[in-house]
Amino acid sequence: MSGSNPDHFRRRLLQGAAATWLLSVSGVGVAAPLTSVIGVRVWPSSAYTRMTLESKTPLNYYQFALANPDRIVIDIKDMHLNSVLKSIPRQIHSSDPYLKQVRVAQFDTNTVRLVLELKQKITPNLFILPPVAEFKNRLVIDLYPSNSNAAEAGDPLLALLKEYNQGALEKDQPAPVVQTKKAGSNRPLVIMLDPGHGGEDPGAIGKNGTKEKDIVLQIARRLRTLIQKQSGMKVYMTRNEDVFIPLKVRVAKARKQQADLFISIHADAFSDRSARGSSIFALSTKGATSSAAQYLANSQNEADQIGGVSKSGDVYLDHTIFDLVQTATIGSSLKFGKEVLGRMGRVTKLHRNKVDQAGFAVLKAPDIPSILIETAFISNLEEERKLKTAKFQQQIADSVFAGIKTYFATLKR
Repeated sequence: MSGSNPDHFRRRLLQGAAATWLLSVSGVGVAAPLTSVIGVRVWPSSAYTRMTLESKTPLNYYQFALANPDRIVIDIKDMHLNSVLKSIPRQIHSSDPYLKQVRVAQFDTNTVRLVLELKQKITPNLFILPPVAEFKNRLVIDLYPSNSNAAEAGDPLLALLKEYNQGALEKDQPAPVVQTKKAGSNRPLVIMLDPGHGGEDPGAIGKNGTKEKDIVLQIARRLRTLIQKQSGMKVYMTRNEDVFIPLKVRVAKARKQQADLFISIHADAFSDRSARGSSIFALSTKGATSSAAQYLANSQNEADQIGGVSKSGDVYLDHTIFDLVQTATIGSSLKFGKEVLGRMGRVTKLHRNKVDQAGFAVLKAPDIPSILIETAFISNLEEERKLKTAKFQQQIADSVFAGIKTYFATLKR
């Protein structure tokens, strides 16, 4: 070191020590990079409560339960407490049937702990969802009632959600009981209304903030009122509140209630705001073919029925039977959709003058005529305004109801 400046050397040592200290306290180069929660949503409903934590990177978590009082504890690793996490307690609704309160704190240097205090015994279901559309990585926390036998007896939704979480609805199963009496002569026509989206899934959002999930629920309720007043008809809804229902559960609920018609209600959106008009979709032949293949692959060994016909055990014969049943169902869907589309064309502009076909998941019940109605383009400023009005909502409901009555009349012949 001879010939060097001692003061300069000391300064270099001090600078190096300071840099090392800054790296150690910041975690740079020492610990895993920290992530942060950028959004939290809490959606209570009568069926279950969903909490979603959104982050730009996947969240690493560990969960366990505590008793007296009943609590679910969730530790999120590589995270520091921020203002978004601190806002969670303020988002808990006093009317939430399952969640009493939430406490959030920094448990250790790089771990945030959430303590969910419960109002009753629940079965938690936590899972990670990857980024999709405008959503980033999400940690989803679903709280289902553990002792729900009484509730399930009155509404199959809870039982179906439980089956879904256990993976039982991943199979395309036929309806548990096939209607043997003819709708209209021996029994009521059973209709399942399906307001699209819900809960953390708002659907399309108009320029002025109108959410598809809210509009379609209002239209569905208006249509339900009309059907309830009509003798010879019975109506159910896949959801009657702001709750997220998986697509397979929506279809399964229709089949559980042995529905004769399935009507999914939506509001379209497109990048070009000039796009406008109503549309109606039925299942495509391609969608039917893939559905049949999946059904046969999943249910070869199950003792069940296909559209009221007992399975033969011969995969080729069963494929033919299933194909015939679903082809007939698509034909009925197109017929029903045409009745509705013609009446909607009298009160609003149509985007297409015929019933389109696509492989929408909610249309894939093989034995229930099903249509998906795009009421209008919520991305179009004029149609967004119309969708919010009671007049237009009622006009849509009246048009669909008129189509139902005409279709129903053909069933009684």
